[in-house]
Amino acid sequence: MAITLKRQLDDSEKQKILEQHGRVCFATGHPIGDDEALHFDHIRAFAHDGASELDNIAPMCEVHNKQKGTLPLEDFRVSLRLKQFFSEGDGLTLKHLLTHLQKNKDLKIFGQQVVVHQADGEALIETGSEKFSGTVHKCPTTGWQYFYATLPVEILNSDDEDEERIGLQPRYLIYDKVFDLYRHFQRHPVLQPSIGRVNKNRIVIFDGQHKMAALLWTGRRNFECKIYIDPDLRLLNDTNIAAHDNFSQTRFFASVMIARLGSEFGADFEKYKNLEDGAVKSEAGFMKYLDRAEGQALTRADRNKRFRSYLYNSVLQSTDNKLSNYVSKGNRSTDEKPLTIDVLSKSIFSSFLFTQPAEDNMATDAYKRDKEIENVISLMNMIHDLALGFWNPKAGKNDETQRKLLRLFGSKSMMSWSELLKDAVCARLEIFSEEDRVRPFYRDISPVEHDKIKTILAKLVNFKIWKSPADSEVDRVLSDNKSAVKEWLKKQGLDIGYLLS
Repeated sequence: MAITLKRQLDDSEKQKILEQHGRVCFATGHPIGDDEALHFDHIRAFAHDGASELDNIAPMCEVHNKQKGTLPLEDFRVSLRLKQFFSEGDGLTLKHLLTHLQKNKDLKIFGQQVVVHQADGEALIETGSEKFSGTVHKCPTTGWQYFYATLPVEILNSDDEDEERIGLQPRYLIYDKVFDLYRHFQRHPVLQPSIGRVNKNRIVIFDGQHKMAALLWTGRRNFECKIYIDPDLRLLNDTNIAAHDNFSQTRFFASVMIARLGSEFGADFEKYKNLEDGAVKSEAGFMKYLDRAEGQALTRADRNKRFRSYLYNSVLQSTDNKLSNYVSKGNRSTDEKPLTIDVLSKSIFSSFLFTQPAEDNMATDAYKRDKEIENVISLMNMIHDLALGFWNPKAGKNDETQRKLLRLFGSKSMMSWSELLKDAVCARLEIFSEEDRVRPFYRDISPVEHDKIKTILAKLVNFKIWKSPADSEVDRVLSDNKSAVKEWLKKQGLDIGYLLS
């Protein structure tokens, strides 16, 4: 019987729906009490070709019916399940989603081992019980071989790093993108295949994980793929990073980039330091070594980016760094993690971390990079202990402490006061030459000097303007550009004289 919810369902229609679904909320499957209001809505919307019949209508509790807004019931249910998945962490990949679906019995298995061999221009993939094939093509630039095939999820996995292999997956999953693609793919085709490689009898995907993740939620279990058979891992990694960083229309997750670039760069760095050629070893010498390295396809700008990433990694991946727990793995802050790599690179790191390759001989006491890393971590721990360690996203801006922290750690605010903090620290530590000021922490800093820095930071954190009432002028100013914010803060009294007083 065709019906529409633009009119009220009669009692017999409601009873038929309840007989089919039970008195449970379609969104989560939880029981709806006899004393709770029942709501009814379309599972699949008219706009998505949903039929106006009783079997396309389901019961909902009042709370979830209000939460879903204009979403069709099925989409709302997927959004809830997606949010449950993303609550598991903020560094999730396709592999985590596959594991989640398997745990919830939506998948039986994934990532099975396969045997891949070639015959007569065909790539043959065997699992023991099934066989798949694809025509082998050759890249005219690299000579790499690859094939296209529609492959089942049972033999696919994410190209994550683990104990046995290097991973090429450069992204973490983003909730908004997965959900938007899920809705898009209900009515639109997938224009590009996901891209992967054969690695130790496994097929792993390093590009297109958002598409695959979205399609999994639509019920898809077979995926169009382009699979490289035996590529040069390093060049493929460089190509993949460039595709996601320089050429991608979707913003790249900054901390993932740092992890990918920094770890690879670090391996090269260790190789250079152990090179027995009689030459003085320095960071600047290392960059020149990369210039001469065989097969080096990176530009100097790319190498400098990797060097900065290596330094950021050294700070953020230290187990001693308390502030790392508040740094988002994405390029956007979250309620629980208000800091981003981008903001840190333009504030604390740009002010206190010397991001140019040092000329100092790494075998002498003049080389202070390890000391600098320790000093930056010490400063970040002070910031944690004096301020961000009290972060409570549930408190809201009406809470005086949270309101102060929201202002302190806004992007423009943090960029501004970091420069003021650097000026004050340099003055207190009597660092006056321009050569020394560009690397204020590239030195031994005594416990007494660290205490002086902490005193300056405490003055900054307790500056009166951060405690202004909600919706006061400070909130408008802190959304302005960095220069304007810095000048305004100085006019309010937040200057070197105040910080050193």
